[in-house]
Amino acid sequence: MPLNPSASEPAASPARAPAPAQLYPARLRQQQALAAKLARLDFRLGAAKLALVLVGLLAAWLAVFGQYFSAHWLWLPGAVLLALFLAHDRVVRQRARAQRLVSFYQGGIARLEDRWPGVGMTGLEFLDPQHPYAADLDLFGRGGLFELICRAATSMGQQRLAAWMLAPAPPAEIARRQHRVKALAPNLDLREQVAAVAAELNQSLHPSRLRAWAAAPPRLRSGLGRAAAAAVALVAVGLGVYGAATWNFAPIFLCAVLEAVVLARTHAAYEPALADRGANGAGLRLFASVLECMPQPAPDLAAGPKALRRLAHLSDWIEACGSVLGKLLDFTLLYSLQLAFAAEAWRRRHGAAVEAWIEAVAEFEALLSLSAAAYERPEDPFPEVLDHPAPQFCAEHLGHPLLARAVCVRNSVQLDAQTRILLVSGSNMSGKSTLLRSVGLNAVLAQMGAPVRDERLRMTPLAVGTRLRTADSLQLGRSGFFAEILRLRQIVSLAQGPLPLLFLFDELLEGTNSHDRVQGAQGLIQALLASPALGLVTTHDLALTHVAEGDPRLRNVHFEDQIQDQDVRFDHRLRPGVVTRSNALALMRIIGLDV
Repeated sequence: MPLNPSASEPAASPARAPAPAQLYPARLRQQQALAAKLARLDFRLGAAKLALVLVGLLAAWLAVFGQYFSAHWLWLPGAVLLALFLAHDRVVRQRARAQRLVSFYQGGIARLEDRWPGVGMTGLEFLDPQHPYAADLDLFGRGGLFELICRAATSMGQQRLAAWMLAPAPPAEIARRQHRVKALAPNLDLREQVAAVAAELNQSLHPSRLRAWAAAPPRLRSGLGRAAAAAVALVAVGLGVYGAATWNFAPIFLCAVLEAVVLARTHAAYEPALADRGANGAGLRLFASVLECMPQPAPDLAAGPKALRRLAHLSDWIEACGSVLGKLLDFTLLYSLQLAFAAEAWRRRHGAAVEAWIEAVAEFEALLSLSAAAYERPEDPFPEVLDHPAPQFCAEHLGHPLLARAVCVRNSVQLDAQTRILLVSGSNMSGKSTLLRSVGLNAVLAQMGAPVRDERLRMTPLAVGTRLRTADSLQLGRSGFFAEILRLRQIVSLAQGPLPLLFLFDELLEGTNSHDRVQGAQGLIQALLASPALGLVTTHDLALTHVAEGDPRLRNVHFEDQIQDQDVRFDHRLRPGVVTRSNALALMRIIGLDV
């Protein structure tokens, strides 16, 4: 077969990979069957261990008191019991892994079927009420964007993903993330592998404490001190052998006293090296495993897994320092001091790289989250984020990312130099607030490197600022109107920042009378037009729609409804112009109010 087929002999198209809707249920059944099998094996091994312990006790009684056989044979049930403990531990870990993957695929199926709210992590710990858009756009909380997207199992991955949601990235960084997400999207096996490991890692690794330990200044100097400690330990071993051979233990006793003095004098120096590293040996090995999952790691990351496993072995030994055996070894081998020297040597060699390893895992998990979103929603394209001085947000058939596909109505929105502001009028429940959140959430997704719920989105970097929800506060002595204007001041100040502002205002200045509302809204809009800002303003007060008269940079659009058979129906379609009717009185009459 020719290497380069001619035009008359087209190359066969590659087999299409199974869609997640087929692959997820199949893998879920596989993991559920494996978990059930391991559960049965777990029970049998537990029962076998208990039976063997009882048999061993009976054998010991027969050997000691009944003298039916030599007690030397008791090593046999002991050896079998040790083997059972090791096998059982392995089965328990495999069962836990299978159960984690069952949850992994159950969550994936829930997202595919649009019943994911309440299934994932809410990320409420990342919510700042003073953030310019986080609360208004439902980034965090039940049914929020974080719950929809986040697949990160570790705290560092979750923090990185939240940080990407809360601040726009530069266009070059967005392009880099999009490239990596596209490459990772088809790799379900990699996401499964990381999910199985990282979930356990999150329980055994505290990144901040590991950072602090790795960055701490050295207190012990290698060289003569380490050589002297090793020499003393060798002398102690020799004296121990001498004492055992001659029954003269005076020399080893004097050596132990000397070692106790050395440990007491150096305790303040070596204790920080043995301090909490933020992870035990098992956690460090899991950290190494996650680093190994990264495809094509940078040279400064390639050495991470091997170095972390060395630290894991060292941590296992350090954890024994507080035991009785550890104390005995202190007075013979200077055990704690020897380990401190080894820990200091590791820290000098690799401590500066720990931050890079943590950052790499954090970004890797965040990218895996975005790649899963791209894989599960192949109909959502990646946006074009343009590095252009003239601000724009042009979305074709834009939808709300958090709404189920079956009920998501799409509309096109174009904001550019010709149309800077859309004044959106319409009746209650017609879709005004949903449109604002659709614009805001897609802008957030675009600027974090994720696919968007649009057919096509072209935009420039924008600072998003919203005023969709405000409430009065008795504790702070603020009325709803005062809280609103404070929020508006915060958002308008963003227009003076390095990025053009994309503002989203729902029912602007609703807490005051119609005259002041129109005057205030007109002044606010003119101030925003004086800066490179774009945005949408919704209202059900038709007096506000007159602000657009005579200014081509402002355009009126609206939603409308139909009242049929005592029922109000909405199509949630955006139309040009000002809404011509209101449904407020009709709604009041439908529920029985005589108006």
